[in-house]
Amino acid sequence: MPRYGLTAFIVACALFMENLDGTVISTSLPAIAADLHQDPISLKLALTSYLLSLAIFIPASGWAADRFGARTIFRTAIVVFTLGSIFCGFSSTLWQFVLARIVQGVGGAMMVPVGRLVLLRTVPKSEVINALAYLTIPALLGPLFGPLVGGFITTYFHWRWIFFINVPIGAIGIVLVSLHIKNLRGDYWPLDVSGFLLSGTGLATLIFGMTLFGRSIVSLETVLALMGFGALLLVVYYFHARRAKFPILDLSLLKVPTFRASLTGGSLFRVGVGATPLLLPLMLQIGFGLNAFQSGSITFITSIGAIAMKTTAAPILRTFGFRHVLLFNSVLSATILGCYGFFTPATPHVLMMGLLLFGGFFRSLEFTSINAITYADIDHSTMSRATSFSSVVQQLSLSVGITIGAFVLQTSEAIHHTAHVTAADFRWAFLGIALISASSVLVFRTLPANAGIDLAGSRQKKKPDPEKEFAEAEETEG
Repeated sequence: MPRYGLTAFIVACALFMENLDGTVISTSLPAIAADLHQDPISLKLALTSYLLSLAIFIPASGWAADRFGARTIFRTAIVVFTLGSIFCGFSSTLWQFVLARIVQGVGGAMMVPVGRLVLLRTVPKSEVINALAYLTIPALLGPLFGPLVGGFITTYFHWRWIFFINVPIGAIGIVLVSLHIKNLRGDYWPLDVSGFLLSGTGLATLIFGMTLFGRSIVSLETVLALMGFGALLLVVYYFHARRAKFPILDLSLLKVPTFRASLTGGSLFRVGVGATPLLLPLMLQIGFGLNAFQSGSITFITSIGAIAMKTTAAPILRTFGFRHVLLFNSVLSATILGCYGFFTPATPHVLMMGLLLFGGFFRSLEFTSINAITYADIDHSTMSRATSFSSVVQQLSLSVGITIGAFVLQTSEAIHHTAHVTAADFRWAFLGIALISASSVLVFRTLPANAGIDLAGSRQKKKPDPEKEFAEAEETEG
């Protein structure tokens, strides 16, 4: 094992715990809803609350690590995430579960970026790229095993054990971090407290209000008040960011054409894909009558496609260029996504898995292209701010996707005057989110033909930028 091996292993294990937890819950949503005496669609709150926590707290993670030390924050993140897991396991109401997921999200928001910083600051520069390769393992294996593990535990044990298994992993992680991770600090800038409160509260109330819409959980007046208040705070943040020296989210980065196109086009694409973790398990279990393990045994194949893409993305981008790949692949991925809506209980599982396999491949290719071109024209001095901004937008777009997918599902249910969602309702939901993903071509077509040419071409002549390499490799699969 190389000198950095133990540090990389510790960080990778913590990130694997976070990645696994983010995928196991989707397969278990119907069982959790039944146990909490809730409509399964209401569990969208558990998904969006976690993503919102990530979006709100990720921008402050780098500052916290520099201010208090990487080991202190990384260890604290594991503690918070583990406590959130315990609270999830003991939750007996919807709101307890949602609050526990928010706690988990706070821990997860600190684990991922601070784990990266731990490696960047403890590994020799000559070995940074190899060390960062360890962190791609959790991103690949978490979504692969998540549906299978979640389905197996839910079907043959109890969904609460999905969260309880994090306790021994977290405890071991806390001990290893305390013994082997140095508490390195860096130069830190003044935290934009006003911007943090404005952007965080604004995003939380706006998206949370959208999530509450249409299920009579709270009154319509309350929903509209939350959305209006959130929108107002975000407008105030816009003017604040123009004056702040170190804004928590640097809106001036949107002046960079490739960065702006990747965020806007990527958000549209992710809105569609982001609804899949809610819609697909519900369709297979509620619509088709499969159990959680059977559902997970079908949906895990998506990650196989994503893993297969890893070896082909670079030559595809070199051959066709970023613009052509983003345009063609967004339409192809959206078409495959829309086809999920035409699955029926009689559809052979092999056919379902085949489409999910291809869907995972092309979706991952799109994410890789989007993530890489995001930083194509970002210089080193603004890389940290760009990474934070991009991470926030990614989590928000996934959250909005879940909200829109659930809304279309509820609307179809209301039109058909059924007491519960049926298999037919999912067709309209998948077609709706597929159209949103496909609309990303309207943004990507504005990219110049040579966009990202330095990334797609030969890069060995250029001096490696470890932070940029990681940002390009770090992929949110939704």
